[in-house]
Amino acid sequence: MRGAQERVRHGTIGSMSPNQPGQAPKLPIPGVRNLIAVGSGKGGVGKTTVAVNLAISLAKLGYKVGLLDADVYGPNVPIMMGISQTPMAHGERIQPLQNFGVKLMSMGFLNPGDKPLIWRGPMLHSVIQQFLRGVDWGELDHLVIDLPPGTGDVQLTLIQTAPITGAIVVTTPSAVSLEDARKAVHMFAQVRVEILGIVENMSYLIVPGTNQKIDVFGSGAGKRTAETMGVNFLGEIALDPEVRIGGDTGKPVATRNQGDPRAEAFLELARNTVARLKAIGPQTGPKIDITD
Repeated sequence: MRGAQERVRHGTIGSMSPNQPGQAPKLPIPGVRNLIAVGSGKGGVGKTTVAVNLAISLAKLGYKVGLLDADVYGPNVPIMMGISQTPMAHGERIQPLQNFGVKLMSMGFLNPGDKPLIWRGPMLHSVIQQFLRGVDWGELDHLVIDLPPGTGDVQLTLIQTAPITGAIVVTTPSAVSLEDARKAVHMFAQVRVEILGIVENMSYLIVPGTNQKIDVFGSGAGKRTAETMGVNFLGEIALDPEVRIGGDTGKPVATRNQGDPRAEAFLELARNTVARLKAIGPQTGPKIDITD
């Protein structure tokens, strides 16, 4: 996989490595083993839907899981997770909310309703650091981070200051979406974040009441793109009205009983993600050598 990562980096413009000389080391989040960034090159591909259902599925597999909604401009995690309380603070530590076995933090809890956030770089940096290090996450196996779409300030802040274990890029099979997904893959590769793989959302539609499969946005393009770029393909998620209904009503399909095909698709994604995390091995933090 290391060789694959090098293939992705080849031909890119410059280097944005966050650990260049003179920059502070990326200190670990106390108690958190793995930070999984979920991103996309563009909006509208179901990135948050994937992040929410992935987090729930990881919890169903027995892991201790948190979900950080870093999409501060469009924080939809509270709606999708069916919770709208205001987090409490103990001393200087914010206590995350919890639902479906997942610890949660989102700007949507602190700024509910339709009021927009018109923020620039320094304010974004501050709130992301507060969510990462000012929240009492406790012991977690996986902290899933739902990034905003694109390759902007929030992504760079996280990459520069937190030891991201790996990134998942969400796309649809359409050519327009895949063009932007490739940019997201290149961004993570440039900043030396391990790419766990690509997820193809809205891969196909099963006509209700039949077994007829319709490739609404094309067929197999996400997998072919992953193979071309030398990254892993983590799976396909169907375009299904039940997935949308689950998100809109705060009852994600991943919460459904074993055997439900919609829940099983996200469980398979969770298993593939865990397999990739095991394959790349544990993260190593900054080391200080003291010599005489």
